Amino acid sequence: MSSKKKPNDVGAGAAATDARQLLFYAHAVPVTTQRHRRWTVERGRNYAYARSTNSVPLTRVEFARAAREYPIVFAGPQEQPFPLAILGLADRQNLFIADDSTWKADYVPAFVRRYPFVFTTIDEGKTFTLCVDEAYSGCSEDGDGDRMFNDDDTPSSYLDGVLSFLREYQAEHQRTQAFSRRMATLGLLEPVQANVAMQSGQKLSLTDFKVVNRKRLKEVGDVALKEMFAADDLECVYLHLQSLQNFPGLATRLAQAG
Repeated sequence: MSSKKKPNDVGAGAAATDARQLLFYAHAVPVTTQRHRRWTVERGRNYAYARSTNSVPLTRVEFARAAREYPIVFAGPQEQPFPLAILGLADRQNLFIADDSTWKADYVPAFVRRYPFVFTTIDEGKTFTLCVDEAYSGCSEDGDGDRMFNDDDTPSSYLDGVLSFLREYQAEHQRTQAFSRRMATLGLLEPVQANVAMQSGQKLSLTDFKVVNRKRLKEVGDVALKEMFAADDLECVYLHLQSLQNFPGLATRLAQAG
């Protein structure tokens, strides 16, 4: 199932085929009536698929809610960084997944919520194909979940909702890339290391990420500053900086998890 890029289509966005965009997906295949006519998807609170992920991409529209619970940082190439929500203090560690695989936070990032579906593209974002991870435990044939297709082979209301969500996600993904490029172009991002002290006295360090340098932000010229204000970049920057206060909270979660 494909989504064409149109001038007024909220589905316009960047490619979703890089490794990070397919973080949870073991066997993502295009959704078709021939293959998935009788397939259902269980919409539960089981986030086991994200248990071994210590960070996920975040779109800028999510900053306001995510900044209350997650540290928001930037990572990736210097010319095209991308914001991430930090979920753990070690590799393959997600401190927001409970023993029963529920999510232990008020806000679940959209990147996580879109699973098991994802858009992929092979023509630089001109056309997107809806795919589903058939390895997801909630997918089955003739199961108790939501059907992908109606008896007449038309997309179900559930699948229509999935398409709408993914189109909006891709649009926000593209806007977030533009925001991150502006931060990089202005030279506002600097590599840092987060040192987190545990109650036991042990110290943990996180590296390979960037944050906005406050001193450089204050030195931004009037023209660029006005453009940042008009684009709502300043709001995102301050939410990002405030979110860094959440690092000690990760240490608390780790201690509680034993």
